[in-house]
Amino acid sequence: MADKQPHLNGAYYGPAIPPAEPPRYRPQRQRSCCCCVFGIFWKVMIALIVLVGLAALIFWLVVQPRSFKFYVTEAELTQFEYDTNSNTLHYNMVLNFTVRNPNKKLSIYYDKVEALAFYEDARFSNYDVITHTNSFRQYKKSTNLMTAVFSGNRVLPLDNEQISELNQDKSDGVYDIYVKLYFRIRFRLGDVKSRRFKPKVECDLKVPFSNNSTVTVFQATKCDVDVHH
Repeated sequence: MADKQPHLNGAYYGPAIPPAEPPRYRPQRQRSCCCCVFGIFWKVMIALIVLVGLAALIFWLVVQPRSFKFYVTEAELTQFEYDTNSNTLHYNMVLNFTVRNPNKKLSIYYDKVEALAFYEDARFSNYDVITHTNSFRQYKKSTNLMTAVFSGNRVLPLDNEQISELNQDKSDGVYDIYVKLYFRIRFRLGDVKSRRFKPKVECDLKVPFSNNSTVTVFQATKCDVDVHH
């Protein structure tokens, strides 16, 4: 007798299919993506730095910015007496300056200039050379005049060595006076104005005492200009 086949109730689809495995995490691909992003970022930054550097170089080659030149052309000292009893210096000094703009394409705005006078490293006077009331624009390749007037008295304690130097200068008829000037300026190229710069100017002067008995001519002195302030 032939074997009986089992009765199939419904369709037969074969053996059961096992469930699919969950996708495996691949950290290397994410790390590689992050590296690509950072690589692109640094390439963009380097490109920007190079472009800014090229722009600055082209600007400098075209404009060729230069610092202003500053001179003390005249000095008149009619009083410089020190009272040892009261430690007071009585002084009267007038200085004339010339400031030269050597730039071919840049003009300069002088917004403020303050001058400080020193003797033996001690400040004895200050003077507002330029304020908002007399600020001015200096055009290309031009020269302008400035004046500082130091007059009055000031308590100025000097030690014995400094008093000895003062007496020696009085005997020689020439005083070693140091003047420092603080500027606030702006540059202008066409219609564009720069930010405000604060250069410093230093002048080491030998100022002759002015009287009727002797005539000593003051030697015009070029001052040191430092724009990087």
